[in-house]
Amino acid sequence: MNKNYIIPNEWSILEEGFDNDNVKASESIFSIGNGAMGQRANFEEDYSGSTLQGSYIGGIYYPDKTRVGWWKNGYPEYFAKVLNAPNWIGIHIKINNTLLDLNTCKVVDFKRELNMKEGWLSRSFNAVLQTGEEINVTTKRFISVAFNEIGAIEYTINVVNFSGTIAYTPYIDAGIVNEDANYDEYFWKILEIYDGENAGCILSKTLKTEFLVATAMKVSFALNNKEIKLQQHTQKLEKKLDYTYQTKVSKGDTLTIFKYGTYVSSLNETPDNLVKKAFQNVEEAEKLGFHNLLETQKDAWQKIWDTSDIIIEGDVKAQQGIRFNIFQLNQTYMGTDARLNIGPKGFTGEKYGGSTYWDTEAYCIPFYMGTKDASVAKNLLLYRYNQLDKAIENAQKLGFTNGAALYPMVTMNGEECHNEWEITFEEIHRNGAMVYGIYNYVNYTQDFDYIPKYGLEVMIAIARFWYQRVNYSSVKNKYVILGVTGPNEYENNVNNNFYTNYLAKWCITYTVDCLNEVKHNYTDDFSRIIATTKLTAEEMYQWLNVADNMYLPYSEENQVYLQQEGFLDKEIIPVSQLPVSEKPINQKWSWDRILRSCYIKQADVLQGMFFFENKFSKEELERHFDFYEPITVHESSLSPCVHAILAASIDRTQKAYELYLRTARLDLDDYNHEVEEGCHITSMAGTWMSIVQGFGGMRVWDDGKLTFNPQIPKEWKSYSFKINFRGQIITVYKSQTTCKFYNEVGEEINLLEGNSKVK
Repeated sequence: MNKNYIIPNEWSILEEGFDNDNVKASESIFSIGNGAMGQRANFEEDYSGSTLQGSYIGGIYYPDKTRVGWWKNGYPEYFAKVLNAPNWIGIHIKINNTLLDLNTCKVVDFKRELNMKEGWLSRSFNAVLQTGEEINVTTKRFISVAFNEIGAIEYTINVVNFSGTIAYTPYIDAGIVNEDANYDEYFWKILEIYDGENAGCILSKTLKTEFLVATAMKVSFALNNKEIKLQQHTQKLEKKLDYTYQTKVSKGDTLTIFKYGTYVSSLNETPDNLVKKAFQNVEEAEKLGFHNLLETQKDAWQKIWDTSDIIIEGDVKAQQGIRFNIFQLNQTYMGTDARLNIGPKGFTGEKYGGSTYWDTEAYCIPFYMGTKDASVAKNLLLYRYNQLDKAIENAQKLGFTNGAALYPMVTMNGEECHNEWEITFEEIHRNGAMVYGIYNYVNYTQDFDYIPKYGLEVMIAIARFWYQRVNYSSVKNKYVILGVTGPNEYENNVNNNFYTNYLAKWCITYTVDCLNEVKHNYTDDFSRIIATTKLTAEEMYQWLNVADNMYLPYSEENQVYLQQEGFLDKEIIPVSQLPVSEKPINQKWSWDRILRSCYIKQADVLQGMFFFENKFSKEELERHFDFYEPITVHESSLSPCVHAILAASIDRTQKAYELYLRTARLDLDDYNHEVEEGCHITSMAGTWMSIVQGFGGMRVWDDGKLTFNPQIPKEWKSYSFKINFRGQIITVYKSQTTCKFYNEVGEEINLLEGNSKVK
């Protein structure tokens, strides 16, 4: 497989030439979505080669029975998985009764484009069938942002060298399985198949969770750009509905099928209205027509880009990378539905089950705060608030009491559904990310009202967890946290992971600070919260005693905090000395060897430095970066962005640029040799931060002041970005010689960049 086959372009993702080995990777990279649903870039026509058919609906999941070799108390019963939904894009095509299959015919002049500016996917190619017929195919497909239950396809065949017949067979296939099913189970039950004139629908129900989904299609045709009516031949199978339309063609003719598809789910409609609404959707789409829908799509994406675009001059690959990241983030989550969240793969694949991780709070919230209305980020926080009861239940299952909460590592509905012991039981730092997300939101928006209304109950439950999770060490005369896994998952069951301990200490302190603020300024809310949680002054005092006496492992010799106790027992060998043939180590080494090595998967100590940069001096940041980055293999998608931001903060601009390219083009250049499983959506928010917080130096300090410290790599002529800051739209422009700030709307705001004001 060619890992660098994507052609650089400022606004499009481009592929030229057909290579079977690239098909699954391209299915991920060229994925399309609208926040409510999404699809991998599968071909509409048949393809008998290696492929991962994937269509996904936000919020529709299945609790696949967990699969472990050795059951342990506290393990979740299931691993929640976003369901591979019924496929409505498919069209069987026969040329003179020969099936069009790109795996068996000769394909030339193959081109694929994902136009990020306008939000559509297209292909063009010439195919020579085994029987000698040659056709030219052009397709265009999109999932509507304006009408978020609708998708549309335009599929045109130009006859090159024959006369005869072309048969289009559009279908809905509800016999879909998840590639990642633990026991090869089928997750859907077909309830009814409805057929009509050029339109059809399959009503399905998920097993166990019992979500209802109506999948509908409608088609129309044009011959040589003129609408035609074709006779419909219907076939109903057990799990599939297809219609066949055949017509005669001559050399030079073009035959186009327009196909419209929809998902309507019981998340949004009453069960008795699903099928009716699905038929209405495709009928209205067909009435509007493909080209009108496409114009609406272009307008919708223009509005998105107006507030979220980052412009880089002089470096096309860097420009393409950041726009790809921004594009995929918007395709994954629009922020209009507090029931939905962001999976690490979004709608681009099945890995990680499409579930919610701590990535949302740690990486994604800044992007949505900076590019959209504050309500979008608030919805992400409310997702966790609404699941507080489940988080308390999760902690109870592990023996915690008194309303302590442990938020899940992986979830769809608030219940933990991850079942690797070193993650489920030990990667408890995720709890701190919940509080950090609240802090980040409140500090950025100044919406402190969120704390008494929603946030404080979450924070109290998490503080109670930390208080119960520590041990008092009489040897150290400190509180310690034993048996954890930090963000560096290449070490498990360690004691006193710096990041975990520091985060626990900070969570407690911040919670108490907020309680004092609410006590004095939100008396009614304070009384309600105290009555609900039964919190006492004595309990808060006990919390603070833990925070004030938390053990943080430190090396006097190296003047750095240690990732965990015993870290210096390891042999410290820089990654630069590892042979290329042994990388990535997660694919080349045994797990035993990885666990005993010094190598770090992603920022761990440096994750803490990134979150709490204002608590450390620049010299401390430099020492820790110089100690830990050289032994970091960046084999997590979440790693390069954090290191890029920190490198920029200590004026290592070129190192920041190197790491920026790695995070921005992680999927486009397939750095980790896994893009065929899906794109790394949550790390894409980190890519946005690597420009805005990294090169742009944007910070919102604890006192609420907004500052910038822009710098620019030598490879760029200039860059600019916009942020929505408390209702003001600020544009930052940086070239090799100048730096300018503009306030696009509203009144003057104070901004530190030499204490100037944005105008």
